[in-house]
Amino acid sequence: MLLEPSRQFNPKAPQEALEFIEFVNKSPSPFHATHEAAKLLKEAGFVEIKERDNWNGKIKNNGKYYFTRNGSSIVAFVVGGKYVPGNGFSIVGAHTDSPCLKVKPLSKKEKSGYLEVGVQLYGGGIWHTWFDRDLSVAGRVMVEQDGKYRHTLVKIDRELNKTDSSESIEAELSHHSLLVRVLAEEMGVEASQIRDFELAVYDTQPSAIGGVCNEFIFSPRLDNLEMSYCSVRALLQSKDVDNDPNMRIAVLFDNEEIGSLTAHGADSNLLPATLQRLAATELMGGQNVSPTAFEEAMHKSILVSADMAHAIHPNYAEKHESNHRPQMHKGTVIKRYATTAVTSLVLKELAKKHTIPIQEFVVRNDSPCGSTIGPMLSAKLGLRTVDVGNPQLSMHSIREVGGTDDVKHGIDLLQVFYEEFAELEARIIVD
Repeated sequence: MLLEPSRQFNPKAPQEALEFIEFVNKSPSPFHATHEAAKLLKEAGFVEIKERDNWNGKIKNNGKYYFTRNGSSIVAFVVGGKYVPGNGFSIVGAHTDSPCLKVKPLSKKEKSGYLEVGVQLYGGGIWHTWFDRDLSVAGRVMVEQDGKYRHTLVKIDRELNKTDSSESIEAELSHHSLLVRVLAEEMGVEASQIRDFELAVYDTQPSAIGGVCNEFIFSPRLDNLEMSYCSVRALLQSKDVDNDPNMRIAVLFDNEEIGSLTAHGADSNLLPATLQRLAATELMGGQNVSPTAFEEAMHKSILVSADMAHAIHPNYAEKHESNHRPQMHKGTVIKRYATTAVTSLVLKELAKKHTIPIQEFVVRNDSPCGSTIGPMLSAKLGLRTVDVGNPQLSMHSIREVGGTDDVKHGIDLLQVFYEEFAELEARIIVD
């Protein structure tokens, strides 16, 4: 139980936490998380565009758009009513992947009469927490249909039933026939249509609200689906687009947990290419674009790198620096990776104005700590950056712990950032 005198006994959990749990339960892989984010955007009236298309004449002021890359990363943006090329970008970045086990390309194994599926480590998980859990698989399958190969989502959340067949199936050269056929059954296709797949192992136990006062979220993949969800929800809820001179952007990358060096990771050209295209895009009925619009925009923009933070643990309080001990329910945490006095001021001023709680964190001098997407994007783009994240326990465990209040804290902070950054930035004088 988390000690908070003002907290009621057994209250109703915050709606934001309940909706986040629904999102994470539907997102056992980055492909599913991207799909669920796209669903939220579509329901809010966002229009899907493609990277392979020409955007000139398709984008307009007050328009809402999104696109995906690899089915595991997604970029969504809202064009301010007063935006013109050369104006700034209000950006929030997060990531869709989490440490897990992944099915190997050649997974077929057999030992002492047992059929086994070979898996490999993905990211820096706390692997002993994966023992004695009810595990299944989810991800994407490339399915051949009518001479085309389609990215198809699959999630196995039931007992696997044996299927007998004498048909020769290509995928069964590398994987057990039971695995291949249950995938086919789940997707409603023939096993012979399966050409390849990327499957993550996941815990079938759903996320849940717990604690005496319903104060905790017990869930896999809080790092970083919680900040991914907060980023998208904040963009959807942000208001006063008509008067915004900026473009509001949410970008969810894949592969952060393994260094981001992929075509759809944060160290790729995904964000740089997107910003360059947007800065150079002629809006419907708009003016001609300056050849230096992108460079102008970078100096009016900021990136909020949103990745979860380490809350203080009562049994290991000495692991935190004495003045920097984030607590659950006390607000989103400003972290010091690419953060500067200028960029932290932006969120501090907005939080103070709207009475949104925030905290600050640096790691102990003698403790190792991973990084996140903020520093690489800040260096790549020359982009001012502030690193933030909601506090949690047991990061990279198969079952993590967060605070129910912090989902709303994260959404509220990012929402006011989208709504008011442009006005505040005009009052910051730094060359």
